[in-house]
Amino acid sequence: MKTIWIDLDNSPHVPFFVPIKRELEKAGYRVVVTARDCFQVCGLADLLGVPYMQVGRHYGKNMGMKVVGTVFRAMQLMAAVKHEHAVISASHGSRAGIMASKLLGIPSVVIADYEFSYFMPLFLPYMVIVPEVIPTDEYAKKVPKVATYPGIKEDVYVPDFKPSADLLPSLGLSEKDIVVTIRPPATEAHYHNPESEILFAAVIDYLSSNPDVRMVILPRNEVKQTAWIMSKWADLVKSRRIMIPEHVVNGLDLMWYSDLVISGGGTMNREAAALGVPVYSIFRGKIGAVDNYLSQEGRLTLLTSAEDLRDKVVIQRRNKGNRFIAEDRSALSAIVNSLIQCAEATNL
Repeated sequence: MKTIWIDLDNSPHVPFFVPIKRELEKAGYRVVVTARDCFQVCGLADLLGVPYMQVGRHYGKNMGMKVVGTVFRAMQLMAAVKHEHAVISASHGSRAGIMASKLLGIPSVVIADYEFSYFMPLFLPYMVIVPEVIPTDEYAKKVPKVATYPGIKEDVYVPDFKPSADLLPSLGLSEKDIVVTIRPPATEAHYHNPESEILFAAVIDYLSSNPDVRMVILPRNEVKQTAWIMSKWADLVKSRRIMIPEHVVNGLDLMWYSDLVISGGGTMNREAAALGVPVYSIFRGKIGAVDNYLSQEGRLTLLTSAEDLRDKVVIQRRNKGNRFIAEDRSALSAIVNSLIQCAEATNL
């Protein structure tokens, strides 16, 4: 039985790899999982029942510390998986995972959906898998193998979603509230643009002017970002107009029972779009092909200024059902088939 190693580097990677792991195991592969202790990765893996080895942590926004942290985590990953005899590794852009794979002589497969992220020059993956809407020319110049899949990354796991009616009461919310789920910008990411923080603050101020709105904010950093929000909008937090969940919640559940979603990052925007929930992006980095595709289809609204809030954001209750139906599994099938082809082509 061949082994495939999956590295979970960030919270969106957890639900994404759940169905991929399931399908690989159905196909007869043994799958081992490592998870970085940051951004609720381990908490989500626990919530979704994913067995994993906890390896490494986050080292902050300083670029020097990021590099040191990546190298150190790569060493930790090597120690954790060297006896697992994996034939390939798979991740959604884990630089430490790619480095560890290279040093162990394991072909690495990176699934990516943002063409402006970068690879380390000396540690390129063996294969890259991207949505069909992303041009592959630049990838083909750098890596031996490039594959594509239809739709968007979120189409891989959103079809498995079953809404839980227990979520709103657990947060002290009711169907009478206008619920807005908000994801702040990724202030520690290499692609962060400070304009996103200005726009995020404008979002809070604008929404708070509507007395029916309850904002559920999902900070990216459990310490710094949470403390900043609770300090800057202390009155809104005290009155529970702003809520920050004290425990890990299923993001798909939260978005399904929201009336709209506003996010400074890609994954939550695209999850909402896949669910059919009105969603607005305050991301101010380079807009990738996937978001442009969703915007052109009318499934995602891009906000660039405070004026856009007044002109484009529609604050109203939406009709929510207790069922979500999505039957297209072509994205999942394409990705799993590419991974299997890569695993079968190795000599390990």
